[in-house]
Amino acid sequence: MEISQLLKGVLDLAVLAVLRDDDGYGYDVLRRLRVAGLDEVGDASVYGTLRRLYKAGLLTSYVVPSEEGPHRKYYSLNDRGRARLAESAHTWRSFASTMDSLVKERA
Repeated sequence: MEISQLLKGVLDLAVLAVLRDDDGYGYDVLRRLRVAGLDEVGDASVYGTLRRLYKAGLLTSYVVPSEEGPHRKYYSLNDRGRARLAESAHTWRSFASTMDSLVKERA
């Protein structure tokens, strides 16, 4: 099974989760996902997901000037984003539990 196919279904949840406690800009979010173990996640996928979640009203954004290059656009969860994260996390836990039961080896 290809990880990239699994990521398509859960990237929204993963991005919301990494923004739960700390705001982040695009590359920072990508780095956090990779540090968490999602090495296969692509740059374009993360940037596209951030834009889509923002347009859906789940994130707010603000710009921070940078002395070492272009300004950085930071994203943060708003109340709607936190609600979606909670809902999606519940759905994920239920789904993962079902899949664990299905694939568990029987002794």
